[in-house]
Amino acid sequence: MGPGGPVVNGGTLRVSTDKDTGVAVLTLNRPEKLNAIDEPLAAELAATWRAFRFDDSVRAVVLTGAGERAFSTGLDRTAETPQPTSPFMVDDPLLTIGPKANDLWKPVIAAVRGMACGGAFYLLGEAEFIVADESATFFDPHTTYGMVSAYESVYAAHRMPYGEAARTALMGGAERMSARRAYDVGLVSELTPPGGALEAAVRCATVIAGYPPEGVQGTVRALWTAHEASRAQAFSQAPHLISLGNLPPARQAELFSARRPNGFRLR
Repeated sequence: MGPGGPVVNGGTLRVSTDKDTGVAVLTLNRPEKLNAIDEPLAAELAATWRAFRFDDSVRAVVLTGAGERAFSTGLDRTAETPQPTSPFMVDDPLLTIGPKANDLWKPVIAAVRGMACGGAFYLLGEAEFIVADESATFFDPHTTYGMVSAYESVYAAHRMPYGEAARTALMGGAERMSARRAYDVGLVSELTPPGGALEAAVRCATVIAGYPPEGVQGTVRALWTAHEASRAQAFSQAPHLISLGNLPPARQAELFSARRPNGFRLR
């Protein structure tokens, strides 16, 4: 099955399901915005994950992004999320965009082409594994623009060695991790030729979907449990760190507008 299967819904999120194999393909469908996630798309993701909990014909899911340029560049910078005035409370619109945040324990495989950065780690962090083609790059620009990389760094630190997660977060927009490097450090489980990530991810999902679902879902839950306590503890600190460390939005916007002319280093 590929992205040409029956489309359940369209708009900013396409859902294509193959009832014969039990595999659904979710496609972030804002290629003109590099598949950045605004609040409507965030709500659509959460609703789709929760709907999959009740659809027994879906036994595995592949998550990807439309177009060639990006899997996702995280939160759409034009999105406006009202925040409480208290420094003890932060509303994060991306906290509920992932499958685990919506109590879905069916396996999810991410297929990455192009850029995956910043808030994309909310999705990558809740996938079972990542398949990427040679065009993929991974980076986290938060510190470049005066923002704390909190949730993103927690997810990254559970997917690759600490030093790699720290370098990705602290180097910000000055560096991008290549697909090859991501494969070498274990962030990516399979590397494909350009344009091949989706097909490879669907192939894996089809195998997994062919197994008895109770055993598969119990295994997914067990694997998540291995890191769940430390992740929850780290997440509990994230709002305070963001409140303390983030520059005011106007200053962030100034830094974002003054992009560095020298580009970035690919490693």
